[in-house]
Amino acid sequence: MEEMQKRIERAVELFKNGYNCSQSVVAAFADMYGFTEEQALRMSASFGGGIGRMRETCGAACGMFILAGLEKGSVVAGDREGKAANYALVQELAAEFRKRNGSLICAELLGLKPQTPVVSTPEERTQQYYAKRPCVKMVEEAACIWAEYLEKVK
Repeated sequence: MEEMQKRIERAVELFKNGYNCSQSVVAAFADMYGFTEEQALRMSASFGGGIGRMRETCGAACGMFILAGLEKGSVVAGDREGKAANYALVQELAAEFRKRNGSLICAELLGLKPQTPVVSTPEERTQQYYAKRPCVKMVEEAACIWAEYLEKVK
């Protein structure tokens, strides 16, 4: 579990260094699946801010789902059993994330009002940003849930 704790800490560190929530989760585990950090950062870049900063599904959770695909994704067309296994894993991870955090929806986790406009420009990362946002916790939770899953299936 020590290796997994280091990966969880790495995910948090990546986020605090300015990477988005999804990138932080995926990059902390990517080497386990043969990806470089750069590849991981690119493949998960679009999922930050609740997918493209649209405040939909939490990017940290999306990062976990990307990892689920790398772990259990079907690569054979028409493989219904493989798809079902992957979808079951995603649903299990989503349920655990929701249980721990109250929602999977970025806007709800951030406490945003429904009429909050969607913009593409990310906020500047300041002390105030980190103080008012639960994103560090979401990254840590997603990385922790993934690490727990890996330990369970080992």
